[in-house]
Amino acid sequence: MATIKDVALHAGVSITTVSHVLNDTRHVSEQGRERVQAAIRALGYVPSAVARSLKSNTTSTLGMLIPNSSNPYFAEIVRIVEDRCFAAGYTLILCNTDDEPHRQSVYLKVLAERRIDGLIVVSTGDDDSLVTQLRGIRLPIVLVDREIADPTCDLVETAHMQGGLLAVRHLLSLGHRQIACIGGPAGVMPSEQRIEGWRMALAESGAAPGATTLLWRGGFTSQGGYEAMHAILRTDQPPSAVFACNDLMAIGALRAAHETGVRVPDELSIVGFDDIELSGYTSPPLTTVAQPKDHIGALAVDMLLERVSQRRQEPRKVVLQPELRVRASTARMQAGPP
Repeated sequence: MATIKDVALHAGVSITTVSHVLNDTRHVSEQGRERVQAAIRALGYVPSAVARSLKSNTTSTLGMLIPNSSNPYFAEIVRIVEDRCFAAGYTLILCNTDDEPHRQSVYLKVLAERRIDGLIVVSTGDDDSLVTQLRGIRLPIVLVDREIADPTCDLVETAHMQGGLLAVRHLLSLGHRQIACIGGPAGVMPSEQRIEGWRMALAESGAAPGATTLLWRGGFTSQGGYEAMHAILRTDQPPSAVFACNDLMAIGALRAAHETGVRVPDELSIVGFDDIELSGYTSPPLTTVAQPKDHIGALAVDMLLERVSQRRQEPRKVVLQPELRVRASTARMQAGPP
């Protein structure tokens, strides 16, 4: 790989002159500038980003941690974040923690060593050391989707409990009273808040006390939703409706219902959460609670750049409102046999 010294020798100028051309720090004659640029092209020289960052104390690079790159919800958020970063002149380094605290910790160290200018974090569900580590790396940080106990970080998230309320109130309005919930991993705040919305909606309706025991866990994966739905359908009195706390679990639940001959929505209504692109292409298309993903991704980058450029010092918390997308996976509860 060519070095700045190689460029200087090829152009017949000093290393200092090459540096001035690269960084535009001092006047260089037009003839000298052309010789340096010709040498750069001939040798394929790429300036060291690290060296430039040491001078400017910035790298024009942001980092992002997500817990599951195979989840379309996070993939869609990343796409928005990356587009926003590129438009602002920043490069994005993406790390997938696979919801493992140790892996999250390692990636945080790696990103800090790479001298990124700021960090967007969707945290793992069970990492008590995260707050301490984030404070230690001393970077502007925006949390997305999952809140942690650190008042110094910015936060962008959806009102998850309100989303759970929307989903279950919709099912209640269709006449359903036995409504099961497939939650995500225990301890993951968005899942717990969505489950709480399910409980609150049932309580509002005056449902029997046992109604809130119809809770299964699905791990935020299609397989988890599939297995939970099979377990639900094996109960003595299966519910007439299910609220799944994300779309992947709802998609798994749709498959399980199909395999057991339960017709959706005639015999079972299903509501998801997230409104990933695939949710409109299931059979039947999935009723779901939509998170404003475009707004979440763009706002996360904008808030981070405010802190990077020191236009704002105080932490900011933004909670966005979800919306219900009614499709064909929910219907009015059918009357039982006379």
